[in-house]
Amino acid sequence: MVYLVGAGPGDWRLVTMKAVDCLRAADVVIYDRLADDRILGFAPQDAERVYVGKASSHHTMKQEDISRLIVLKAKEGKTVVRLKGGDPFVFGRGGEEGMLLEKNGIPFEIVPGVTSAISVPAYAGIPVTHRAVATSFAVVTGHEDPTKAESGMNWKGLATGVDTLVFLMGVANLPHITAKLIENGRAADTPAAVIRWGTKPEQRVLVTTVGNAAEDTQRNAVKPPAIFIVGEVVRLREKLRWFDRLAQRPLFGRTVLVTRARDEASRLTQKLEALGASCLEVPAIRIESPTDGFSAADAAIREIGRYHWLVFTSPNGVLRFFSRLFAAGRDARALGYAKVAAIGSSTAGKLREYGIEADCVPKEFRAEGVIEALQGKLPPHAKVLLPRAEEAREVLPEKLREQGADVDVVALYKTVAADADADALRDRLTSGGIDLVTFTSSSTVRNLCKILGGADALKGIRTACIGPVTAAAAKELGIAPDIVAGTYTIDGLVAAIQNAWNRAEPMGLTGCDKA
Repeated sequence: MVYLVGAGPGDWRLVTMKAVDCLRAADVVIYDRLADDRILGFAPQDAERVYVGKASSHHTMKQEDISRLIVLKAKEGKTVVRLKGGDPFVFGRGGEEGMLLEKNGIPFEIVPGVTSAISVPAYAGIPVTHRAVATSFAVVTGHEDPTKAESGMNWKGLATGVDTLVFLMGVANLPHITAKLIENGRAADTPAAVIRWGTKPEQRVLVTTVGNAAEDTQRNAVKPPAIFIVGEVVRLREKLRWFDRLAQRPLFGRTVLVTRARDEASRLTQKLEALGASCLEVPAIRIESPTDGFSAADAAIREIGRYHWLVFTSPNGVLRFFSRLFAAGRDARALGYAKVAAIGSSTAGKLREYGIEADCVPKEFRAEGVIEALQGKLPPHAKVLLPRAEEAREVLPEKLREQGADVDVVALYKTVAADADADALRDRLTSGGIDLVTFTSSSTVRNLCKILGGADALKGIRTACIGPVTAAAAKELGIAPDIVAGTYTIDGLVAAIQNAWNRAEPMGLTGCDKA
């Protein structure tokens, strides 16, 4: 089965539920440049991902080759998702792909996407139709070759017969497009707008006229991807520019690199995006089973009734402890009279999901805080179980042993460097495309540097750490953190970023809006 799926215009939250269902069933995802990485995250981790993106005047793979690739993967018996920006049938060449699939006897479904033709103007506060202003609109390709002997466009009909014109992928051809419109009767002073990266936090809008559009776009260095919209509806932007008003948020126009593991990144991303940031999720770590397996953890769980205290240091530790407990055919009742300590409110919250209220949550969310909080609370010769990450610091078990405790440390998971396109990430960092890098653990610092081949690519870029332990790991690698959260949680990190960030003007086309 092949699904030809529209990914929507840019804002990943505009993807449809049907698209998500298809991605979750995919063996192979063949995707475009405009498909947000978070949409790809709906596909299974082991699904093959093939990038065939097409930027302006630069094609990674020709359309004919893409179509053949879809057929080839389907003939291997795989479920294939062809993921396209926007909608498959609105200049997405989905029809060509579908016809080749039909010719080869391969079943397929079309999953429509939210097209940029209407959503991008909407995010700019420009409705494509409006009562008493525009009762018709046309969506037009901006890619027609201006050197063709005979145009396939009905320029006369477009110029004078349609109220609102939306040109997709037309920035490079604006001189030709605007000249043709004026030549065929559209007034040069007709309102127009160029919208770049529509629906995304980095969206920029240049308001102009048909006569001035080409010159204004060149002067303001507006690059693809962008759309060009023509018509009286552009005047409505002044009252309907709802998305622009979000620019008052403190991180609007800033790009933040989020380095948490992929399945943990969304909460931090959501909170930063609520402050106006554009987040690039490049997980520096991946959570895996411990090197020596679960034999030690399973042995401890079999004897769980012997422990006076269980000390959890992370939500991951809680999740994997209960996974092993359930695998042994037991549940939370097996903990008996054992008391439970949790480092951090997130860890305590994860315990609560399993019906366990932590007996001890230290004020300082790190190992030293637990040691202080447990001072005087441990019975003589206390038996303590510490389920945690394989590579964690030894401070906690050592200090507990100094208090006379018998401590069993069992590894439930390990963090390893995630797969990432190191060259592309380095280019993004060194070109000034990222304003802030966030670190939520020591392992995210170490593994990002491992991916990048050192910390040099981070020079001149602000960094934010979730707490002093993470900051210390950064300093060891030559990174001087600009922001260190006082409360060692995601909420604390976001608050620290918000408080520390200056209120500089958003980057891009600021000040270019003209009546």
